[in-house]
Amino acid sequence: MAKVIRPQDTARATAYELWMKAPNPMVTFFKTIDVTNIVRVSKKKNLKFNMLLDYCIGKAAASVKEFFILPVGDKLIQYDTIAVNTIVKNKTGEVSSCDILQSDELAIFNREYLKYTALVAEHCEDRDLSSDSMVIGTSAIVDAEIDGAVGMNSGIFNNPFIIWGKYKKKLFRYCLPISFQFHHTQMDGAHAGRFLANLQNEINELR
Repeated sequence: MAKVIRPQDTARATAYELWMKAPNPMVTFFKTIDVTNIVRVSKKKNLKFNMLLDYCIGKAAASVKEFFILPVGDKLIQYDTIAVNTIVKNKTGEVSSCDILQSDELAIFNREYLKYTALVAEHCEDRDLSSDSMVIGTSAIVDAEIDGAVGMNSGIFNNPFIIWGKYKKKLFRYCLPISFQFHHTQMDGAHAGRFLANLQNEINELR
């Protein structure tokens, strides 16, 4: 469920005043994360790498309360749930968008991921949960090794967004450079840093 809230009733009141009308309110962090455990779990359990990373992203975000509030237009919206978006190559060779509701249970998230990405690929229709959930956008550019990317500032799509390419092997570890873009009204750098630390912890604890 989503509802409009008054900025002055939240901890983001000052940020709302400072950043809602700023020419560029988006901030981008670059970080290299250790995805060795995801690679191991993916191979051991025959699970998709991107699904596991999306699962960890959702869990890491759910423990940071700022993720549940998002500026939409000139309003501040509060959500009860979080979803993670993934880009799917559909049967025409183009791409479609698929939102997966965040779950603490890997088996549930994996089942939803496989079900809905398959439906989106087959029917070439986006699955959009943004009316009910705060959606974290993701884009996996798996054919390229990149150090990071800066997303667009459209003034319409203010959702947090994560981009990554191929992971890289360094000795016995696997590393993945990612970029994390967020709207400064939604969170400050400290919140973003906490999310990225949480993400690494969730990856390390994956079983």
